[in-house]
Amino acid sequence: MRRLQRDATTRTRFGRVRELPLAWLRARHTTWVLPALLLVLLALGDLWTGSGFRMISWVVIVPALTASLAGVGTTAVFSALSAAAYLLMDTVLDTSPATGLAGFLLVVAAGVVSVAACAVRRANERRAEKFALASDVVRDTVLRPLPYQWGGLDWSALYVPADHVARVGGDFYDLQPSPHGTRVVLGDVQGKGIGAVAAVAVLLGTFREAGYHEPLLRDVARRLETRMKRQQAYSRFIGQNEGDRFATAVVLSFDPVEPGTVRRGTSGMDLLTLGHEPPLAIGPDGVRSLASTGGVPLGMGELSCDGPEHGGPRIVREGLADDETLLLFTDGVTEARDRDGVFYPLQQDLERALAEDPGIARPDRLVRYVRDAVARHIVGARWESDDLTLLALRPLPVEPQREAFP
Repeated sequence: MRRLQRDATTRTRFGRVRELPLAWLRARHTTWVLPALLLVLLALGDLWTGSGFRMISWVVIVPALTASLAGVGTTAVFSALSAAAYLLMDTVLDTSPATGLAGFLLVVAAGVVSVAACAVRRANERRAEKFALASDVVRDTVLRPLPYQWGGLDWSALYVPADHVARVGGDFYDLQPSPHGTRVVLGDVQGKGIGAVAAVAVLLGTFREAGYHEPLLRDVARRLETRMKRQQAYSRFIGQNEGDRFATAVVLSFDPVEPGTVRRGTSGMDLLTLGHEPPLAIGPDGVRSLASTGGVPLGMGELSCDGPEHGGPRIVREGLADDETLLLFTDGVTEARDRDGVFYPLQQDLERALAEDPGIARPDRLVRYVRDAVARHIVGARWESDDLTLLALRPLPVEPQREAFP
């Protein structure tokens, strides 16, 4: 649950990674406070307990604590201070019989080991930071950051990969304005790992080009199918034992009104589902599921009855009321299970929440609500998590945009 709530901030529009408390301390150079306080308390405790019980021997904890919080320099300073405090309490103040050279050597050894351990920790952190930076570059290249109110749509998104170290998975989404309207895609590549990420990259690249140039939505779908087939052939050629990887997807096309805007109303959108659950339309009047076109997943086009001779994949005409928001989601939402294995009831939960607060139909609030609801649902679950992606969008009032089709 905590990881879901933390990672959810990373892909919401231009979301930022929330700072952890430890990172907050390090950034403000206050890591010396806890070791210093512990050192003072141990010295005072040694004076208070007297000769019967020597607390000063516990000073070996100070360098170890510093090594887990601070840098190498600070750890070396507190290692020296710990050794000096030991000598001061044991010899200069002479409050009790000397604890001996063996205790002093133990404190010195603890300091040396702590400095070495801190150096190793900092080196590992630097490597991890470089790996995280590389992962972020890959993620932002595959799932490009999108401007606010892009393509005439008020939108909000959430992307939480199951592999929080790699930071990118098999889910994908994008919005592409074009002279033919704003095209939207959300999908899920079967499987995990590098092969799934590679498939995501090629599908999104194809969508961005086809979505801009192709006048018909079914032609965009055909281009995606062809690209998935090529990716399957490429994987087999280079010896990757992935089987025939496929991808489910929802593809939309909002009718244009003028450059940079889309049509509002109940019949201004084409919808195509390719082995994916249809979106939900959420508004003050409730939650309704849009029609499924029954298309097969990308990469499995030979199983479809809607081949070129039948005019291509079936498209349905849909639309949204002015106060409705369209919610697209992957199976990481609907297949999120609690500790008893019960799936998260997305539509029923949204209906209940809307009855209590119709305002959650706004795209940004809707994404936050579903994120938190899924996090609560999976608390204590023993089941393996999947990539989780949400995309909520609503057509904006018709206003010309200065840059229509970047």
